[in-house]
Amino acid sequence: MASHPADDPRDFLGIDPLLDDEERQIRDTVRSFVGDRVLPDIGEWFEAGHFPRELAKEMGALGLLGMHLEGYGCAGTNAVSYGLACLELEAGDSGFRSFVSVQGSLAMFPIHAYGSDEQRQEWLPRMAAGEAVGCFGLTEPDSGSDPSSMRTHARRDGSDWVLNGTKMWITNGGVADVAVVWARTDEGVRGFVVPTDTPGFSTNDVHRKLSLRASVTSELVLDDVRLPADAVLPGVASMRGPLSCLDEARFGILFGAVGAARACYEAALDYAVEREQFGRPIGSFQLTQRKLVEMMVAVNRAALVALHLGRRKDAHELTPAQVSFGKFDNVRQALEVAREARSVLGANGITLEYPVIRHMNNLESVYTYEGTNEIHTLVLGQALTGLPAFR
Repeated sequence: MASHPADDPRDFLGIDPLLDDEERQIRDTVRSFVGDRVLPDIGEWFEAGHFPRELAKEMGALGLLGMHLEGYGCAGTNAVSYGLACLELEAGDSGFRSFVSVQGSLAMFPIHAYGSDEQRQEWLPRMAAGEAVGCFGLTEPDSGSDPSSMRTHARRDGSDWVLNGTKMWITNGGVADVAVVWARTDEGVRGFVVPTDTPGFSTNDVHRKLSLRASVTSELVLDDVRLPADAVLPGVASMRGPLSCLDEARFGILFGAVGAARACYEAALDYAVEREQFGRPIGSFQLTQRKLVEMMVAVNRAALVALHLGRRKDAHELTPAQVSFGKFDNVRQALEVAREARSVLGANGITLEYPVIRHMNNLESVYTYEGTNEIHTLVLGQALTGLPAFR
């Protein structure tokens, strides 16, 4: 009778062999970076509400910034490799995956996809190296799930553009060197490349957050910001521009959520086999084993969904509704895993000595941003019925 290899609690379904050598190398490189440069200090950074901007250049040196883009100093990896990098970064902390997502998918991607050659040459090499940080200005105080109702507007004044408005909940805003700002114009919704030292541009960081604390979240204020004619992104003049960027970022999120879930599950697994009560490890009790099994199944299922959608993206077959599927289910599964893991750790689960409460708090933001769970539900409902339910 043939012998079978022992089941691996950390890769129960044997997903690792589904990756090619380059994908595994990228994943392992990012995992090592997170282990060496993020995990030793992330508890202190989270508690202090601090993002170490100096690590941007290190992430740039690893090729993580705009890594799925071609040219201009970008690594040009496939979509699965980008997703795996997001997974490993979020296993460290959602703040680091958010930084990379915003830099590459929300700030660099629109310049790459819709910008002029001059805009690409000016910004993308520096952003890929982490020498310049970008942010993405779409959400407003009164316009979150309905970005088409934005009030920020830009008008022509001679050959210049003049921008006025406010953006809110902007990751990287307070540390950015350039903002890609979306505004209403007489010609439709346009994107503008706005250096943050432009007169009239200012930011106010959001404080007293209990989630994504190791990440900079800001308000952007545009008060008669005057820009030259060549500041506008020439390649798009509709909501298709910002929405395509959001699809890019959501793709990273659906992988990233797997990383947060995995970190919580593995912390609970390790704890369960070491922590003793009633004279034996708590992992020997049936209720604890049920929790561990549910977490393991959720993590493996989410990983398979992410990998499948990544393969579809590399084959140019991925639809926006399928991205919504991944964001919708993987994030809610990750949040449930985090909550279950917290219960396994008991009182220890609420401290920053373990990663679980930090991931759980972060995932509450991930559940909401880049399209709330409710919005993705309606996206999927429309895909099934052909009937929109947004208004």
